[in-house]
Amino acid sequence: MKKINPEYAQAIMKVANTGPYLRLLPMKIIELDYGYCKVETEITDKLYNPFGSVHGGVFSSVLDTATFWAFACCIEDGQGFTTIDLQVSHLAGIKEGKIIAEGKQVKIGRTICLAESTLKDEKGKLLAHGTSKILITNALQPLEQAVAKAGFGMLPPKFL
Repeated sequence: MKKINPEYAQAIMKVANTGPYLRLLPMKIIELDYGYCKVETEITDKLYNPFGSVHGGVFSSVLDTATFWAFACCIEDGQGFTTIDLQVSHLAGIKEGKIIAEGKQVKIGRTICLAESTLKDEKGKLLAHGTSKILITNALQPLEQAVAKAGFGMLPPKFL
């Protein structure tokens, strides 16, 4: 397994965490490594469904974020990637506190990658489980180009 440059991981977390969608929910990537991402979200009433618990779409978004960014440290520079399939099993609801998602790579293929993720509350109770397929393609803008275009400058080298 390749060793991730900690400066690269910090730069990616900064870019992702300042993005509008992550701030909207609000989500925060708190750990990032080769094939691994940990995301934390503070529950607020803005995330509730009409029945007073967190909307299932929030669970899906947090799980998707964890799996997507887990691959940011695996995919070679110059390649674009995107989620093409997300399957989520909602297992329990939550009304307050934090939710923590952990995304992990399962397999990196030439064009299709597989990841899985779990979503738990602060006490470790499993709330949801997800699997995600990621497409790697030169037809999409590579991450390093998107980061530079967004005004963040050049990323540090990915690997040590």
